[in-house]
Amino acid sequence: MDLTWTPRELAFRDEARAWLEANVPREGLGSGDTREGFFRHLAWEKQLFEAGWAVVSWPKEYGGREASLFEWLIFEEEYYRARAPQRVTQNGIFLLAPSLFAFGTPEQQARFLRPMAAAEVLWAQAWSEPGAGSDLAATRARAERVDGGWRLTGQKTWCTRGAFCYWIYGLFRTDPSSARHKGLTYFLLPLSAPGITVRGVEKLDGDEGFAEVFLDNVFVPDADVLGKVGEGWKVAMATTGSERGLSLRSPGRYMAAASRLFDLWRDKGRPAAHRDAVIDAWIDADAYRCHTASTVTRMVNGEKLGAESSLNKIFWSEMDIALHEAALALLGPEAILSEDAAAGPWLKGYQFALAGPIYAGTNEIQRNVVAERVLGLPKGS
Repeated sequence: MDLTWTPRELAFRDEARAWLEANVPREGLGSGDTREGFFRHLAWEKQLFEAGWAVVSWPKEYGGREASLFEWLIFEEEYYRARAPQRVTQNGIFLLAPSLFAFGTPEQQARFLRPMAAAEVLWAQAWSEPGAGSDLAATRARAERVDGGWRLTGQKTWCTRGAFCYWIYGLFRTDPSSARHKGLTYFLLPLSAPGITVRGVEKLDGDEGFAEVFLDNVFVPDADVLGKVGEGWKVAMATTGSERGLSLRSPGRYMAAASRLFDLWRDKGRPAAHRDAVIDAWIDADAYRCHTASTVTRMVNGEKLGAESSLNKIFWSEMDIALHEAALALLGPEAILSEDAAAGPWLKGYQFALAGPIYAGTNEIQRNVVAERVLGLPKGS
């Protein structure tokens, strides 16, 4: 692995940094998990798209720059260094899009990818159910074959930003007699379809960032099936690989947070009692950066991410909590002052970080995956 950037990559970094420094909003947009904040963020997403920065690694026909994966990592570093707004399009761009590129028909790619990048069609992930969270194979929502398509019935929950988005994607059981990982099909469907009811769910911090989605005989045409009927598990595993692995949590996010933590420690007079926690946070963030660079090197050489993406997810989710705990310890009683300029982002970030070991598959489940599929250990009895 060579961490020396090429002249082209350095020029790409300079261009990205210059644009971000000139265009990142000076005033905060509020939380993207509130209705008002979400639509403020959409204006930023559209600005990114118009300037060619929304999906830098995508083909130009969909609004991208055809940047390399290393250039994407560089852009992510610069994006978080500039403290740019959170990406409210992430469930489409970072999770669904890789599966669309891999399994979508040319017609589906033409219909969905450019509007997704342009923040014209917003997507929410509809996987979890009351009885199927990390155990995705326990999905019970069903789809029955009808003329020209399918009728979907069931309930999905914890749909991130589902209260504000326009479309969802999720697994439905098309063969109720099949084994757990079989007979599942991956559907794309608009939340405006007849028979769909959306109910917002508040998060720990009070933001309406989630939604429950109820489906009552919702018609979905065959054209909105992603991948083959009955092979939805394969498509879903590609999406979870993106969610747990490379796409959703780039190293730039944590390097920027570790840098802010160091600044906070310095501003507090460099207290010795907190030095080790700050150093550990920096080392972990930098280790994650190096590991991701190694992963990208392997991908460029033709290798694919597999079960090791679960190991990746465990690391970044637990690192995120430790980093924010270090910041709150430095802040002391100030940490509860959510309106304070220094404390507010750290407190809200900590509240979000607590969910990290749960979403994208709980870390308990991910440890089982690592044990069995990475380390080759036997299944427990």
